Amino acid sequence: MAKRDYYEVLGVSKTASDDEIKKAYRKLAMKYHPDRNPDNPEAEEKFKEASEAYEVLSDSEKRSMYDRMGHNAFEGGFGGGGFGGGGFSAEDIFSQFGDIFGNAFGGNGRGQQRQRRGSDLRYVMELTLEEAIKGVKKTITFSAPAPCETCDGKGAQNSSDVETCKTCHGSGQVRIQQGFFAVQQTCSSCRGTGKTIKNPCHSCHGSGIKDRQQTLEVTIPAGVDNGDRVRLTGKGEAIRGGQAGDLYVEVVVREHDVFQRDGADLYMDVPVSIADVALGKEIEIPTLDGRVSLRIPEGTQTGKLFRLRGKGVRPVRSTMTGDLLCRVVVETPTHLTERQRELLIELQQSFGESSVNSQDSKKKKGFFDKVSDLFD
Repeated sequence: MAKRDYYEVLGVSKTASDDEIKKAYRKLAMKYHPDRNPDNPEAEEKFKEASEAYEVLSDSEKRSMYDRMGHNAFEGGFGGGGFGGGGFSAEDIFSQFGDIFGNAFGGNGRGQQRQRRGSDLRYVMELTLEEAIKGVKKTITFSAPAPCETCDGKGAQNSSDVETCKTCHGSGQVRIQQGFFAVQQTCSSCRGTGKTIKNPCHSCHGSGIKDRQQTLEVTIPAGVDNGDRVRLTGKGEAIRGGQAGDLYVEVVVREHDVFQRDGADLYMDVPVSIADVALGKEIEIPTLDGRVSLRIPEGTQTGKLFRLRGKGVRPVRSTMTGDLLCRVVVETPTHLTERQRELLIELQQSFGESSVNSQDSKKKKGFFDKVSDLFD
């Protein structure tokens, strides 16, 4: 089956910004994450598809190559892309021509072997708002290529079975000369390791690597937000004869029932009765640390914002704590008793006669005068 267009997978246009791409991926990752869809292979495939698309489109270099060549940029001669996959970057291409043009193409001269490195992996971790703000330790379990336990990553049954590659003489690279041009590429005999194996390990068949379920404890620092990542060095894809990649734990924060976060600030709606905003009242409201008192002055209007300084969030990369902003929402009473209706009617009628509310009456009259002028 042909691969779907990466932009189509994430549901964004080809002109989408980096932020739009990140938001689209985050939404799909939360929807199809394997932890949320146990025993659902279709959801797991969609999660991998979205992750593969994000891995390319979130990297400006890979995105540029994809825009020019589509999926062909990461297939065939350009390596195997995909979730946690490698892929041929521009650095790889330029390094092959380093022997001809030297540093002009990023090469470091004749005969130097580039350090082989495994791919970086991504793990999406879902947190509550409290966990993200206060920090937390989480244990994660994931499957990734790791050194074979049978042969300790050597790929051979015995250490004596590992020999220096006779094709590249241990360099892991071979040089192909065609007239004036010379290209250096990975040795096909040893696959860049510089070593060959006489008697391969029966467990990993000589690769030295096996997919293995791993369990790690991850410390999430206080103040992280959506899209923040924690890097675990050397916990990514392992490869024989090279350095393991890194594991990036990406944070996704669940929506909260009370608070909404915007950077360092928190927002919340405070429901207040008509009587309380009309007469004024001191109420208790929740914070992340407990409860505090909030004074609602007499005559407060719905939508009014009250700022409680220092009751917000201290972001992970800042020493300043944000504020808690409380928005007053006036609740309209329902299911009135007959007596309550009589009192409200009496109160409504008194507004036209009371000098206390003359200013409110002028505002109302001014509004309807403007509406009348609009239609006249």
